[in-house]
Amino acid sequence: MKLSDFSIKRSVTTAMIILMVLLIGSVSLSMLSLDLFPDITFPGAAIITSYEGVGSEEIENLITKEIESAVATVEGVKSITSTSSMGSSTVVVEFNWGRDMDFAVQDLREQVNLISDAILPEDADEPLIFKFDPAMIPIMNYGVSADGLEIDEIKEEVEDELIPRLERISGVAQVYMQGGLEREIIVSVKREKLKHYNLGFNTITNIVSSENINVSAGDVLQGDTEFLVRTIGKFSNLDEIRNINIPVGNGQIKLSDVAEVKDGFADLETLSRTNGKRSLSLAIQKQTDANTVNVANAVREEIEQIKKDYPNYHFSIAMDQSEFINKSIASVSQNAIVGGLLAVIILFLFLRNIRSTIIIATAMPISIIGTFILMYFADVNLNVISLGGLALGVGMLVDNAVVVLENIYRYRSLGEGKVEAAREGSSEVGMAIVASTITTVVVFLPIVFVEGMAGQLFKDLALTVAFSLIASLIVALTLIPMLSSKILKVTQKELDRTEKEGRIRKIYRTALSRVLKHRWVVVALLVVLLIGSLALIPQIGFEFMPSTDQGSFSVTYELPVGTSLSRSNEVSTEIESVLMNIEEIKTVIATVGSDSQRMSTSSSSHVGIISVDLVDLAERDRSTAEVMEEIRQKINIPDVDLTVEEQQDFGGGAPVNVKLFGDDLDVLEQETAKATTAIEDIEGLREIDNSFSEGQPEYRIKVNRSIASRFGLNVSQIANTVRTAINGSTATRYEVTGDEYDIRIRLEEDQIEQMSQVPELNIQTASGEMIPLSRIADLEIAEGPVEILRKDQERHSEITADIHGVDLGTVMTQIQSRLSELELPDGYRFSYEGEFEDMQESFSSLGMAFGLAVILIYMVMASQFESLVHPFTIMFTIPLALIGVIFGMYITNSIVSVASILGLITLSGIVVNNAIVMVDYINQLRRRGTEKIEAIITAGTVRLRPIMMTALTTILGLLPIAIGIGEGSESTQPMGIVIVSGLTFATFLTLFVIPIFYSLITDLRAFIIAKYKGITREEAEKRI
Repeated sequence: MKLSDFSIKRSVTTAMIILMVLLIGSVSLSMLSLDLFPDITFPGAAIITSYEGVGSEEIENLITKEIESAVATVEGVKSITSTSSMGSSTVVVEFNWGRDMDFAVQDLREQVNLISDAILPEDADEPLIFKFDPAMIPIMNYGVSADGLEIDEIKEEVEDELIPRLERISGVAQVYMQGGLEREIIVSVKREKLKHYNLGFNTITNIVSSENINVSAGDVLQGDTEFLVRTIGKFSNLDEIRNINIPVGNGQIKLSDVAEVKDGFADLETLSRTNGKRSLSLAIQKQTDANTVNVANAVREEIEQIKKDYPNYHFSIAMDQSEFINKSIASVSQNAIVGGLLAVIILFLFLRNIRSTIIIATAMPISIIGTFILMYFADVNLNVISLGGLALGVGMLVDNAVVVLENIYRYRSLGEGKVEAAREGSSEVGMAIVASTITTVVVFLPIVFVEGMAGQLFKDLALTVAFSLIASLIVALTLIPMLSSKILKVTQKELDRTEKEGRIRKIYRTALSRVLKHRWVVVALLVVLLIGSLALIPQIGFEFMPSTDQGSFSVTYELPVGTSLSRSNEVSTEIESVLMNIEEIKTVIATVGSDSQRMSTSSSSHVGIISVDLVDLAERDRSTAEVMEEIRQKINIPDVDLTVEEQQDFGGGAPVNVKLFGDDLDVLEQETAKATTAIEDIEGLREIDNSFSEGQPEYRIKVNRSIASRFGLNVSQIANTVRTAINGSTATRYEVTGDEYDIRIRLEEDQIEQMSQVPELNIQTASGEMIPLSRIADLEIAEGPVEILRKDQERHSEITADIHGVDLGTVMTQIQSRLSELELPDGYRFSYEGEFEDMQESFSSLGMAFGLAVILIYMVMASQFESLVHPFTIMFTIPLALIGVIFGMYITNSIVSVASILGLITLSGIVVNNAIVMVDYINQLRRRGTEKIEAIITAGTVRLRPIMMTALTTILGLLPIAIGIGEGSESTQPMGIVIVSGLTFATFLTLFVIPIFYSLITDLRAFIIAKYKGITREEAEKRI
């Protein structure tokens, strides 16, 4: 029994199944998580190793190269990049997509452990391994200030009271604070006193550390009671520290005799301001599997409660991902609803039958709710991409229902009864709509083979569209016949209107007859159109993914390395004043001393970041990109490198990223400078920078090992003494009221501020003698490389740039042209990476997917028609659609991107559907004995209305997406433009061109059969 026959015969059962779908679908919808984009696990990990006080080149040789060699043997490694900088090595390992990152990190850890003890320096920190996680990016950023409190008081209260409250919220992983003062116990040693008592820094540090200890000694018995023996030595107050006894000569002194002990703060490393007022900055990170919107809502609720509990506190939001997510989801949902309403209106205008319209309008929400069930079990969450797929499917959801209903309606118009018309009408087109649905669904199968970000990102869209079409097919073959058999009526007035529509069909019939007589003229015109459209391709730009206007961005600034925090603060203040005078800007949160809001970022006095939040899109006339460009033009501070950028949703770094590979750092620097100069005047490039910034000014201490050994000293002892004197060293931790603070030993602040004082620093020898540093070491001023970059175990430099007002493809073509003119030394080469590399990889994968989709479409149609030839007739619609796509993109100034190519793949599955219905009916008529030309004309005339209806419902259903209404629409707009323009052009031509190609191909087959079989053309045509 056919599915349609079952639904007509068992109408109550069918109704119960539909209600069950609605119930389960509603529950599934409520359980789907909500986020901006699909969950993407980037296949990468970072290995970070600290080795304090060691220069970049030593870090490269002692640590970075060793780790690179070790991890290169791990299975699935795609590339290894590294950065060696002062005191730190960072090795980033990128794996092939699909690699299980839990196992990958375990393999990395095993390899690093093998060299950690045996090869890496003993006094280097243990390498830390971090798996890349999008959740590391904060979802919210608050500026916190309070009336009547100093910043250290605010920090203490926020750290002890507010942050724990926020971190207790379900889904919050961690709250990271910047901008406050770190409390510590400072032991300021007096230089003269040390010299007087013949004491060294290491002696002071060791004694303080050894005195602050609690030790368990085991258990003893007293009768039947067992007592734990403990030695209590932990400091309970500062006086205990001051009264520590230090042996000198034949006696002893107290620590207070040589040092001042005070409760103070560490040197300021970062500071924050909110809208010009000193504040703290709170970055909130969610757990990996947590729902961004739910977490953000819970945080906002807790903040409101905190405001009530602490009325003097003020919270300013600079970034909230959930706001953009909610607006984007609302826009996509609205576009889907508007598209659906337009589709229903079109149906009513064609059918002029309220019952028919109700049947179709009922089918649409049932198909959508059924889609939610499949999404839930396939673990596809609600996001801009998946809902974009649902919105893309809205126009197509009714196509199958329209074809079935229109054919049932036609049988009713011919006088058939309700049940018979429903049975015959649905049965006649059943195989055709199954084939057309399968052709649309199969085009998404190749997405599984698309590697990289594009494949991960658009898998949700492919699944959602496929699910919605499968649901719509089932609804079309069950609900539509069942409802039609119950409520569909055709009045005499509607029959009269059908006769009027017959005049339109007569006009089309006449036009088609004439076109069939001039087939080759039409084919020639099509060839001209195709060539003309292809000539427009160079005028259409290329980009990886369209950027989204999220209404927030960051301004990062960098001064020469070594610049003091106070100077960086002055620069930040100047930039903030410019920002706060731009009317679209709502909130400005500045952090001086750090160039990132992420938790793993260390502080540097010469950098800073300013987070900017704009008013809502509806309240401003300019885009985020236009505001950013104004800032670039307004701010021009000498010796300051400024970067204005939005948070990147996709891609692997800056839009422009050119690497120059080579061994010699000096040669790399020279050639990089030439390359930077060569491209700096290319139109559209912004913020051009390279990896060779001014080096860190260094005062190098080169220990004379032979002299030092005579005094019983080694390099480590000397280095530790110098570090303690200048920067201080943590001797131990001081516990008070449940908190712990560093006890830092250092010289008094005014005793070693100038470089000239360093050679006079006293070093204690093994015999206790004090000698100046200059006696055992040579000191010189130098400049060390800030960073040494490597990729796949080769050194390289890097040129990066942003772009504005021009597409990435055009810019990269010019850059490649300019750099190809440079003569590089032997062994040096350029590599073009970053977003451009992502674009090329994705385009290549999607090109393969498109080719595979076309082959799959052919296979489905060959199976449908049981013919190897008829599918070629239908597939001529794909180049017809391509003509429309190119003209549509050219007229709308669209840019080719991953989204538009995916739209083209989708279009290839949609555009053949009408041709399938037409060719299927032509074949049915010919099998009934109708002459070929008459069958072609009759099929075109009969299928005119359903073809126009299905095309217009799809086009108008996608129109809101193509227009790009609302926030977040940028991600799916290119797909809408491609499908609407391609389908519009192809539908019109399908009505004439498919009949032409059908007749030409059948003529060619008849000619070949007649020639090889030795029969007449008429006899040969009968065999086809």
